[in-house]
Amino acid sequence: MGGLGQHHARILRDLQGSAFAGFYDSNVARAEKVAGELGVTAHPTLDALLDAVDAVTIVVPTPAHFEVAREVLGRGIHALIEKPIATTLEEADAMLALAKEKGAIVQTGHVERFNRAIRAALPYVDAPRFIESDRLAPFNPRGADVAVVLDLMIHDIDLVHTLVGGHAASVSAVGVPVLTPFVDIANARLSFDSGAVANITASRVSRERMRKLRIFQQSGYLSLDLGSGEGEFFRLRDDVDIAALAAAPLALEQFVERIPLRADEGEPLRLEFESFLAAVRGDIPVAVTGQEGREALAVALQIVADIERSLPALAGKGGRAPAAARA
Repeated sequence: MGGLGQHHARILRDLQGSAFAGFYDSNVARAEKVAGELGVTAHPTLDALLDAVDAVTIVVPTPAHFEVAREVLGRGIHALIEKPIATTLEEADAMLALAKEKGAIVQTGHVERFNRAIRAALPYVDAPRFIESDRLAPFNPRGADVAVVLDLMIHDIDLVHTLVGGHAASVSAVGVPVLTPFVDIANARLSFDSGAVANITASRVSRERMRKLRIFQQSGYLSLDLGSGEGEFFRLRDDVDIAALAAAPLALEQFVERIPLRADEGEPLRLEFESFLAAVRGDIPVAVTGQEGREALAVALQIVADIERSLPALAGKGGRAPAAARA
């Protein structure tokens, strides 16, 4: 189950408006430990779990998403699938087609959509022209079965799509493996059909954590710290005399208004699950659809392919684990 799966179980256990039926983990010792610590049911098989639920969250290693989701969606059970939605577009398309056939909802686990800084910034976002994103983290074996593009950068690919809208018309990227056989640090430049550009960096070999997003648009500049959930919006003051501004240097606060960005407190993962539950009930639309998850995956795989072109030795293993590791 791992740390993230345990968080899923902890939050779902206490979620209002639903009954938590339990979880399944193929590691029996780990399942017993988590069940004891949280006071929840560990089912002996996946089938046993699926017999007891109307909806699930799928929080297994990325290479296993398709196999598990096929069992879940084949029964018409609604699923929140952790990002990335799959390892290939073929898998994603098959999952979404099965969900449509069986009438099941698919939500993709792009939890940063629920980050307090993002929620606070959205009312001020207005046709961004340039976005710069940095997501740096120390090495963690969880997620190291795929490239950092699919592990970490895909969060920001989804955020950029959300903020800019439209589609990425072109992609260029560089990356390198450092601690794993896959790409561990990468930088990508996305150019959108609207003319907007995004520069995204992701690393899992950093000494320190950083999750920052900077958004430049005609109305001003937004600086977001996703780690702390805080942000600021800087824009030209309404009372500024442009002629006077051009005539002599002025202190920044004399011509720029600083607006602290505020949103209600809330654990992003809990907010994500609450939105999923509301969507299952039919109260609201799905927050991050399976199709949006598929679009983020498509761009991520384009980035991986561009990196592989510059590093031929990575071909075939820049994005996902080899077949033996997926079995």
